[in-house]
Amino acid sequence: MSETTPAKPAADAGLILLNEIPFRVDLAKLFEGIHVEADSEFGEEARQLAREAEALARPKGVYKLAVAEPLDEQTVSLDGVRFTSRVLRVNLDGLYRAFPFVATCGTELEDWSRGVGDPLMNFWAGVIKEMALRAVIEALGRHLATTYEPGERSMMNPGSLEDWPLSQQRPLFSLFGGACSQIGVMLSESFLMSPIKSVSGVWFETQQGFQNCQLCPREQCPNRRAPYDPHLFEAAYRPHGV
Repeated sequence: MSETTPAKPAADAGLILLNEIPFRVDLAKLFEGIHVEADSEFGEEARQLAREAEALARPKGVYKLAVAEPLDEQTVSLDGVRFTSRVLRVNLDGLYRAFPFVATCGTELEDWSRGVGDPLMNFWAGVIKEMALRAVIEALGRHLATTYEPGERSMMNPGSLEDWPLSQQRPLFSLFGGACSQIGVMLSESFLMSPIKSVSGVWFETQQGFQNCQLCPREQCPNRRAPYDPHLFEAAYRPHGV
């Protein structure tokens, strides 16, 4: 199975859809994530669950090259679609392009996990779906790096910061036309994605590096990738004259 079998909708030659992404469960990481010893009584049950997931999994993702244009201090457009976020506006300052994306573990794994009735094993299935999602993000990133050679890049995700709320999912999804439906991702009226193990965002080139976590004061976040910097917004993102 090829890792990069892109389907490009004819309406948008800059859009790349990856729907043939191999997925194999890293058992060592699975055991670590579910806090199970490989040789324990639960080890074989976890292995069986992983085999089931591998047989069904079809993780998918889509990204595109978008023209970035600043509009004012708070807004920026991507391919003519307006986004309101001071942080995104500053992060894209001086750039002419950005790479919006949507990635998902896939409806196949989502449907499978709903049939896992045991609460403990359902938790394990959630960890496996998260691993599949990570595999998609990595595959999209490799394809992007090979195709566009952006160098170092960071990402922002709607809803990860108060400055860029979850409602910005709507304009982000509009950039992809029907491609999100092609990979099985739906957006609810409250801007949540289904399958649950899906993620959307914008990749951009950077020399300074950026993590959403640097601007997020939420404590005890299990997904934190960088420490909170209470001075960063004032130093880098405060609008002029405010």
